[in-house]
Amino acid sequence: MSKTIFVLNGPNLNLLGKRQPEIYGHETMDDVKAMCVAEAHKHGFDIRYHQSNREYELIDWIHEAREKGAGIVINPGAFTHTSVAIFDALNTFDGPVIEVHISNVHKREAFRHHSYVSLRADGVIAGCGTQGYVFGVARIAALVA
Repeated sequence: MSKTIFVLNGPNLNLLGKRQPEIYGHETMDDVKAMCVAEAHKHGFDIRYHQSNREYELIDWIHEAREKGAGIVINPGAFTHTSVAIFDALNTFDGPVIEVHISNVHKREAFRHHSYVSLRADGVIAGCGTQGYVFGVARIAALVA
């Protein structure tokens, strides 16, 4: 069994810490990666951490996880609400998938209330800030232990 958890981030998350900090906080992608690595190591796992503004790259990493990943923690950003392609890719992955959103999407605009990813996810974490990633990594570790 693989001991690698893929942590995938969608569009605009490269601006984390700079874009709308009142919604998304002040932590950066580097901060989130460090938190995920620390949590994964507590459970004996490694992290493959990626961010892209391009849908096809996220899909390629999901496909890579089919061969190399124990689980996927994914914050698809705006692709959450629009991407059947990411949903289809996640359906090709046999391991657990945890969907993460930094903000509470259910307290935001109505279009953010729908998630294609949630139809595949084994768990959804929303509104816990960047700590939600840590919860997601811990949950994957618990599910595949």
